[in-house]
Parts: sequence; structure tokens; C-alpha cells
Amino acid sequence: MSGTRHYLDHASTSPLRPEAAAAIESWCGSGVYADPGRQYGEGRIARDAIEDARAAVAGLLGVRPREVILTSGGTEAANTASSLARPAGASAGALCSPAEHSAVRLAARRAGRVVDLEVDGFARLDLDHLAAVLEASSDAGPPALVHCQWANHEVGTVQPVAEVVELAHRYGIPVHVDACVALGHVPIDLGEVPADLVSLSAHKIGGPPGVGALVVRRPARVTPLLVGGDQERGRRAGMENVPGVLAFGAIARTLAAPCAVEIAAARERELADALLQAALAVGGVAAYGDTEVRAPHIVCVGVEGVEAEAVVLGLDQAGIAVHSGSACSSEAFEPSPVLEAMGVDARRSLRISVGWSSTEADVAAFARRFPEVVERLRELAASSA
Repeated sequence: MSGTRHYLDHASTSPLRPEAAAAIESWCGSGVYADPGRQYGEGRIARDAIEDARAAVAGLLGVRPREVILTSGGTEAANTASSLARPAGASAGALCSPAEHSAVRLAARRAGRVVDLEVDGFARLDLDHLAAVLEASSDAGPPALVHCQWANHEVGTVQPVAEVVELAHRYGIPVHVDACVALGHVPIDLGEVPADLVSLSAHKIGGPPGVGALVVRRPARVTPLLVGGDQERGRRAGMENVPGVLAFGAIARTLAAPCAVEIAAARERELADALLQAALAVGGVAAYGDTEVRAPHIVCVGVEGVEAEAVVLGLDQAGIAVHSGSACSSEAFEPSPVLEAMGVDARRSLRISVGWSSTEADVAAFARRFPEVVERLRELAASSA
């Protein structure tokens, strides 16, 4: 692809960080290709490297290394977490809002009965509704699990995670938190927010695809999604993705440095706020989601008078990569459940997101090209009407 490109879709996936690339290159150049489960020297070297990386991820979150199950990514982690909603008896099932990622929603429905939780116009979970559902179900048969994302993947709204965990625990219900979007952008301390299960993904913070983790706090007990071996203390079968895990660990060490997440978040918010202001300067553009209490790297807007897909293509021709709504929903050519639940027009949504490699030049390019693209598309729509 020729010409200067400006990548503004970090919420989907983020370019590989230098420390992640260095970790992969170092391992692949080491000549050690042994199974980490073997007892000979090469196997022990691989095992030690994995455990060092696991400890780095655990340290970033404030949990013990043994509570971190390494997975192939956030999707596998969420599906494994949903196994907690399959206990015997009539109480099997989960509470889950339509604002959750499709991996969580579909895994929850496959696991058992699901009660939909309400969200407001920002896609934020309605705590009063959650409390009412928990109270009503306490006698009829409580759910086995509550799902709550840390931050919304489409509009960036941060959820009241601590309140959800406290409320669910009051009724003895464990909570699964999807933190894939929040990790590296919002400080996460699982000592302060004692969620029972937490899904994580490396590729959204500059790691390679194909690696993530599920934090499982005691006394939660999950059923392995993948069987066939005793890896991960019998909680996830299959040989570990050693170079991917080491890259994940390298990023975790970077983010665990004092104030590293806060500093990165402040920079991302500055860039994202500038993008939002550039978008809102165009007539007929409105912000979706909470513009204040949000993941700092994500903004979402609605563009009146044109289909967002056309705006995405127009910006792509101008060298700018953004996205319309959720990656998963748009690939299926279905309206976004998140935006539908918010009561806004999913066909008009444009998600713009920054990350570790974003620059002021990316913002300037968007600010220059976005009005041109929207104006041209509106003129085409008017001429064909």
C-alpha cells in the first residue's frame, strides 16, 4: 500500500510494539524450540521464560501468577469464563447486557439461560436494573455468573465495574470482566476490584495476535474449553505460544512501570479529544457514548446523511484507517447490538481510536480529510436523490 498511512483503529488491533518484537526475535533466535512441559534443559528454559512472562502479566494486574491462565486471546478467555455459567440445576445461566462484546454474548448464550441487562444511552450498565434482577432471582434461582466489560469496545464508555462486582458479590454471584479494551489504557488493579474472572488480549496493546489470558481468582473454578493435555495446571490444553507469551510479558513489564498507564492514557486522551473535536466541527456529526468517562483512546461519532461504511472507504482512499462500529458486527453485516441498545443509528457510527504509535500527524490528517470526505459523500447522496 503506497503513500503515507494514518492508522486510527487501535481498538481493533494495535501495531506490534518494539519490546514485543524484540522478545519474539530474541526467543526465535535463541535456538530453543522445546516443549515447556519437558524436563530436559531446553524444556526447562522454555518453562522458565513462560513463567517470567506470566509473572509480569500478573504483576501488572495485582494478582498471583498462578491465577493467570494463558490463552490464545480474549475470545478464548471469554468462552472459558462462560463455563462458570454451566453448573447443574435450574440456576444455570448468566446476566449479560447487549453492550458486551459478541464473544461474551454468544458464549453466554451457548452456556445456558441468559437474562439481558439494560444499558443507558451511553452503553453503560444500569445498576438499578442489575440490582432488581439480582433481587428477583435470589429466590427463583440465582444466575451462575454476571458479565461486565471494563470499557465498551465500540464507544469507549467505562463501566461501573467496582459497583457491579460489589453488588453481585452481595448475592454470592461471581463476575466475569472483559478487560480486553481497557488493558493498557485504564489502570486495572484487581486487588481493588476483586472480579472473579478477567479476560485479556495481547494484540490490542501492541502484542502479537494469538495470545491472551484469563485471570481466575479463587474460589472460581472454570471448565477447560480446550482439553487434551495438562498445560496451565489442567485449565487449558495445548502447547503454549512461547514467543507470543514472551511478547505479552514484555509489554506487561513496560506498562507496569510507575505511572506508565496513566501517562499513556493522558497522551491518548489528548489525541482522541482532538480527533473528536475535529469530527464534531463538521455539521451533522454527534458524539456517541460518554465523552468524559471513557477509555481514553476511543471516540465514536454518528455522521448524519451518509452511511458510515462510505466514510470508512473514503478515508481509506485518503490514507486514513478508521472503523465503523464493532469489527465483529460489521463483518457479519449486522447492525451493532451495542448501538441499537443505546438507541442510536448504527449505520452512521464511526469509531476512531489511537494507541501507542499514534501521532499528532495522524490527528492532523483526519482533521483535514474527514470534512472533505463527508462533504463529497453528502453531495453524491443529494445528487442521486
